[in-house]
Amino acid sequence: MKRKFLVLGAITAAVVTGSALVPANAADDVKLTYWLWDSNQLPMYQACAEAFTKANPTIKVDVVQKGWDDYWTGITTGFASGTAPDLFTNHLAKYPEFANNNQIVDIAPLIAKDKLDTKIYLNGLFDLWGKNGKQYGLPKDWDTIAIVYNKAMVAKAGITEAELNNMTWDPKTGGTYEKVLKKLTVDDKGKNSTQAGFNKKKVVQHGIAIPSGGAYGQTEWSHYAVSNGFKFNSGPWATSYNYADPKLAETLQWVADLSLSKGVAPAFKDVKATGHDTLFKAKKVAMITEGSWNIGTFSKLDFQTGFALLPKGPQGRKSMFNGLADSIWSGSKNQDAAWQLMKYLASPACENEVGKAGVVFPAIKTGVDNALATYKGRGLDISAYTKIAQEPGGTFLFPITDNASQIGDVMNAAQDTIRLGKGKAAPTLKSANDKVNALFK
Repeated sequence: MKRKFLVLGAITAAVVTGSALVPANAADDVKLTYWLWDSNQLPMYQACAEAFTKANPTIKVDVVQKGWDDYWTGITTGFASGTAPDLFTNHLAKYPEFANNNQIVDIAPLIAKDKLDTKIYLNGLFDLWGKNGKQYGLPKDWDTIAIVYNKAMVAKAGITEAELNNMTWDPKTGGTYEKVLKKLTVDDKGKNSTQAGFNKKKVVQHGIAIPSGGAYGQTEWSHYAVSNGFKFNSGPWATSYNYADPKLAETLQWVADLSLSKGVAPAFKDVKATGHDTLFKAKKVAMITEGSWNIGTFSKLDFQTGFALLPKGPQGRKSMFNGLADSIWSGSKNQDAAWQLMKYLASPACENEVGKAGVVFPAIKTGVDNALATYKGRGLDISAYTKIAQEPGGTFLFPITDNASQIGDVMNAAQDTIRLGKGKAAPTLKSANDKVNALFK
């Protein structure tokens, strides 16, 4: 469906009354600041911003990209200092806190006023950004998780792509998945960890590297845990978590033991210091689990990479499903112009172009079709990311609750304890769960 967008003449500035949008009596040109954290997406959104300004000459857009940590520090300090961007890419783990603090605009009245068609967005993505009739973002994209692997290493180990895409996993035996990881763990003499004479003290290639994952383990461990029967909570806006579940404990203990006792993953301190993606790019590990937003990054390395389905756990194959959106800062002096830009960035006009870039899966079908065509044109099989999204029960939502920052602090500490071998998963998670749930009382 095509949507018509208003080509603005003189755009009025705005003054802030809570999170409401109140036009002021001014007719000056407007300069908007728009932030995002993904450097891979910067060129696409810069192009969209330029197309928007061409159609709306009185609105200039400054697109700013910052790395993940600096990004959120800049957003939160900007709220306090009055220097936050007018419009910014938001995350499901962050927006509840911003909404509760009235730091982002409820756009539900604007959607109703402009009669915006929100049914163009896929998979309930629009609903993820709403609560109690209020709406805090328009969807940009969606993502799932898959295995990224070094094709040469896998072939040398005698493992076929069919084997990779049909692996099984459970926390007690590790399933065929752990057997594959053992075959991909090689010492300085070329022996893998299943062969006689393997020297675990001189490993030059590990099977996998797994970071902490903190409270949610989006790309790190959530797929294992949920496929084992774990459920984070009762659903969006729940007021408690299930981190004490034995299903999670045995999952995270298995993850920790991959490096602590089995030696098929590098020491956790090394992963923290270097980064799992850096270890993969340096050919120190044969595979990692990563999000679809990184397809472009891993397909442009100096060696061939492949993308395989996650292993099937006791409850089947599962992937976390997440979607980003843009939000308007409630302190912006240019909220009306920011709304026009938000609509454009979330429209087919922009999302179709984002799809053509082949970096992420846009939030509308035509954008996804464009992305798939681009990947196909590059000779990439990225079906591991799309198949799981189409499987009934194949995905689960990123947890959306209040207190995300505090939960992150608690669970990051718990993860460090478990992964460094300073405490077993079950008691560590029980203590962490008590602290997390106390936040809701």
